[in-house]
Amino acid sequence: MTHGRLHDVRRAARRVAPALALVGCAALAARFAPAHATDGAQRRSYPFVGRTMGTYDQVVIVTADSAAAAPIAEACQHEFARLDSVLTNWTTTSEVARLNRTAGTRTTHVQADVARVIAAAMRTWRESDGAYDITVEPLVRLWGFLAGTPHVPPRSDIRAAYAHVGAQRVKFDSTASTLRFTQPWVKIDLGGLGKGYAADVATGILRERGVSDALVDLSGKMYALGHPADADAWRIGIRDPRDRIPYFARLTLRDEGIATSGKYEQFVDADGKRYGHIMDPRTGWPAQGLISVTVVTPDAITADAWATALFVLGPRDARRKALERGNVSAVLVVPGAQVDTVFVERSLEDRFVLEDAARTLFHVEYF
Repeated sequence: MTHGRLHDVRRAARRVAPALALVGCAALAARFAPAHATDGAQRRSYPFVGRTMGTYDQVVIVTADSAAAAPIAEACQHEFARLDSVLTNWTTTSEVARLNRTAGTRTTHVQADVARVIAAAMRTWRESDGAYDITVEPLVRLWGFLAGTPHVPPRSDIRAAYAHVGAQRVKFDSTASTLRFTQPWVKIDLGGLGKGYAADVATGILRERGVSDALVDLSGKMYALGHPADADAWRIGIRDPRDRIPYFARLTLRDEGIATSGKYEQFVDADGKRYGHIMDPRTGWPAQGLISVTVVTPDAITADAWATALFVLGPRDARRKALERGNVSAVLVVPGAQVDTVFVERSLEDRFVLEDAARTLFHVEYF
């Protein structure tokens, strides 16, 4: 991507904005308007847009030299492609696919990036009391949310797939980077962590290349590095889970990760009920009770994992668990007949703003 293509990139960013919002967060501060830094040099937020992990990504770099920033953004894009090639469940050639073929019969060495993601997944499984579980792969595939057409399967098929779920069957040695499943039919799905991990890796590249201010966004799994050119923090909009307005609230972030999980990402409607793609590993059915969860944490992979975990836990237990975790701050949306309730953790109170257009649609409570 070169400096001469920046106008094309901006047009692409406008075209893909709705797709980026599908996962729940859309950057508001990256308006790409000129601004002057305090040192007198003109700095600007330059967006570099690509495609990875089945969706759009965006690396916004704040700089006075867009030509120098282009190869840095390109390095991030190359890293996204590399990580996708090892983490995906959509091919038979990825590292995860290899593990799913071999770890059920023998102890298997795990590639370094995959080992880091599995370690984070198993930690979240333990800390969330089993609400986050990477072994839900058979259920996700059965419901058609993984390389299929979303549908409600027969109950007998759900019971059969559910019998294969349970992270207690995953034996992972983080020191030796080895993996073994205690039963041959166990399969893992790292889709709930891959984008967050990729955002953190890209942030590391940016820091290594001397970038102090940037926003990395993989379809709503974000890391906000420093601040934009025209403000002291990045402003992140939280999408209305019912799509009545583009976003219902905004949060300010600086040197933090953020992620949103919701039923509007992937779902199937049947018999007057909406079933989302986030499976409850404790029941074998899609999680119910919340329609949106946004999590702010020190890094993007933790935000990615806990957005899913809290969504599965439901309104009451999600609030309890968020308060227990000192590194997790949450915004939870509970559906109502006329007005939805937004539960905002008090650690975010001074950074959370409900949009004027949302005041008749949402009621806010702090916990």
